[in-house]
Amino acid sequence: MSTPLTVTVERAADGRNVLRAAGEIDASNVADFAEALNAAVNGGSALNVDLSAVDYLDSAAINALVPHAESLEIVANPVLMRVLTVSGLGELTKIRPATESAD
Repeated sequence: MSTPLTVTVERAADGRNVLRAAGEIDASNVADFAEALNAAVNGGSALNVDLSAVDYLDSAAINALVPHAESLEIVANPVLMRVLTVSGLGELTKIRPATESAD
C-alpha cells in the first residue's frame, strides 16, 4: 500500500517551475515523486522544490533528488532539515527551512 503523497508542478511568477509535495515520501511512492521531479527539470531549468508540507522522507527521496541537485533549490519542513543535512544533499544544493509565513 502506498503512503499518501500529493505532487504538483506549477510555474511561478518569475517563470521558474515549482514542484510542491505534501505527505510522506518513501519507497512506496517515490516513483511518483521522481517522475514529477524528472519532468519538472526537463531541459535543465532551475526548479524550486517545496517540501514544506512533507512530514517524512527516506533515502529513496534523497536518491531521487541527488541527480538533479545542481538544478534545485529546496524549501523543507524544518523536521526534515536534519536528514537533508546528514545525507550530504545540503553540500550539493541550496536547502532552507520553511517558515510559517512562507507560501
